[in-house]
This record gives sequence, structure tokens and C-alpha cells, in this order.
Amino acid sequence: LTTLYGALMAYFLFNPIAAKLGIRSEEEVMIRQVMVEGILSVQAGENPRIVEEKLKSFLPPAQRDRVGRERIEGVGLNV
Repeated sequence: LTTLYGALMAYFLFNPIAAKLGIRSEEEVMIRQVMVEGILSVQAGENPRIVEEKLKSFLPPAQRDRVGRERIEGVGLNV
């Protein structure tokens, strides 16, 4: 009977938790890759617009478009 409980808990409780942790881990790795790329580009003295475009390439197309629109509209810019 306890084996059944263990199997059910593993299937219904622990598998979804493991899946969420895997997704979060992948997101964290990507964020760190973006940070390293940005830091190395700034350190190399690259043009800020080129750095921006390089970092945007890590984003999915929908987010890339949103960032471009926000820049055009002036949202989030210190003017």
C-alpha cells in the first residue's frame, strides 16, 4: 500500500515540481548568458546600439518587437 502512495506522490506531486524547477533553471542559465554577453560587449567598447541589438537577439520575436516599440514610444527612458 505504501508503494502505491509513493508512486502516486511521485507521479502527481514530484514530477510537476521537477518540471518547474527544470524550466526555471533553463531561464536562469539564459539570463546569465545574456548578462555575460552584455558585460563582455561593454568591456570590449562596442557601440551601445550594437550591444542592444546583440542582447535583443536572445529574446523571442514577440518580446523583441515590444522592446523596440517601448524604445520608440520613450517608455522607460530617463528623459
